[in-house]
Amino acid sequence: MTLDEKLEELRRRHARAVAGGGEERRARQHAEGKLSARERLDLLFDEGSFQEVGEFVEHNCRDFGMAKQRIPGDGVVTGYGLINRRLAYAFAQDFTVFGGSLSEANAGKICKIMELALKVGSPIIGLNDSGGARIQEGVASLAGYADIFLRNTLASGVVPQISAVLGPCAGGAVYSPAITDFVLMVEKSSYMFVTGPDVIRTVMHENVTKEDLGGPATHNATSGVAHFSTRDDAECLALVRELLSFMPQNNREDPPFAESADSPERRDPELDRLVPPESDQPYDIKDLIRRVVDEGYFLEVHEQFAKNIVVGFARLGGFSVGIVANQPAVLAGCLDINASVKGARFVRFCDAFNIPLITFEDVPGFLPGTQQEFGGIIRHGAKLLFAFAEATVPKLTVITRKAYGGAYCVMASKHIRTDVNFAYPTAEIAVMGPEGAVNIVYRRELQAAKDPENVRREKVQEFRDRFANPYIAAERGYVDAVIAPRDTRPRLIQALRMLENKVDTSPPKKHGNIPL
Repeated sequence: MTLDEKLEELRRRHARAVAGGGEERRARQHAEGKLSARERLDLLFDEGSFQEVGEFVEHNCRDFGMAKQRIPGDGVVTGYGLINRRLAYAFAQDFTVFGGSLSEANAGKICKIMELALKVGSPIIGLNDSGGARIQEGVASLAGYADIFLRNTLASGVVPQISAVLGPCAGGAVYSPAITDFVLMVEKSSYMFVTGPDVIRTVMHENVTKEDLGGPATHNATSGVAHFSTRDDAECLALVRELLSFMPQNNREDPPFAESADSPERRDPELDRLVPPESDQPYDIKDLIRRVVDEGYFLEVHEQFAKNIVVGFARLGGFSVGIVANQPAVLAGCLDINASVKGARFVRFCDAFNIPLITFEDVPGFLPGTQQEFGGIIRHGAKLLFAFAEATVPKLTVITRKAYGGAYCVMASKHIRTDVNFAYPTAEIAVMGPEGAVNIVYRRELQAAKDPENVRREKVQEFRDRFANPYIAAERGYVDAVIAPRDTRPRLIQALRMLENKVDTSPPKKHGNIPL
């Protein structure tokens, strides 16, 4: 065969691979508001940078008439390229080819890309759009899923892993995204569930739609499986690019530094008026966060889930930081089961990838009630405590108002290796709120008083003056400085610069046993 003939054969095979399942199926994909696998990769990577790997791989199945149905690529496009001028690896399932179903061959392609990413130390992005395991291949396709799950697990904490669910993701397939660091979904086109509506209807006699069972609204607000919900594929892929901009390439590197025109010395007098003087009045902690961070930009994670705690990424003086904050506008900022799990997961991600943690604390305690106790608030609350305590990245805490009881200890207190702890003059640091404390400490006196309400008011004020302020904690060194709210930004940036070369260690061990 001459060189020209070989080149012609190469062009023919490439054309077949690019065609995927054909124009008709691609048109059907577009009609459903979905892009093709290659169109998605074009949007994800910097223009012209994507290099495909395994373009001509085909399945080896000979049963059920599959021998005659062989399409180059076999339903998944894999490769590498640049995202924001940094190397990343990705796979994109192609629903136009066998419904994007997983075969032994395309599982091998995905595993190869994941192994390359681990060797090189670069992020892995999975674009999921699949009908599940390829039934015709039987156990071989199931083995392919297990091979992927293993590599997801080995890559966890080594390189960032992001999953974009852009279509169906059901059965065993859901466990690959579930292991990864962040899951994004698209409204009206993506869903995830272990068992579909038809099986639930047959076995459990419950009627539920795919959207209600496993759509973006369900997994963003109720289950907490997904971290982001977007309007369409393009917005989802743009968000993946934005998310990666806050992360290092791997666990051995620091996050990228971004120059900002926002002065590190900027002070904001409005912050002096943000926290209400009455301790029972709500305010939006996001207003505080946006006034402090560079350019007022805060990329919130898990926005719709456990809204009583806020987590997300921002920059301070150019440094990429992870922010964890109680939200007084929801459940008074109490910690509950979902908030504890949400916070713990985010803290552990930041610690794994050298992203400093900033904690804004205004927490009256753990949410009371039988539902929380029966649901295991002790176990779940311990997850957040464990995560903060084991984290070795720079940790800074600002107590804006309430810091009561065990929740004070959990929210990155000085006692669990937090490096710098600030408090506003409005901070109240105590075992419990003044009202509850007075009812316990002065119970007999109140019972014997002729005017118990007047005595209670006096004792509450006395308790507030003596204990519900930041100066007692500052005297003991539990708070490093009491600062004016307007100075929050410059004080945090100064502390971050001071901690830039921080090294903290833990006792030698294989790994801890977080209370799962």
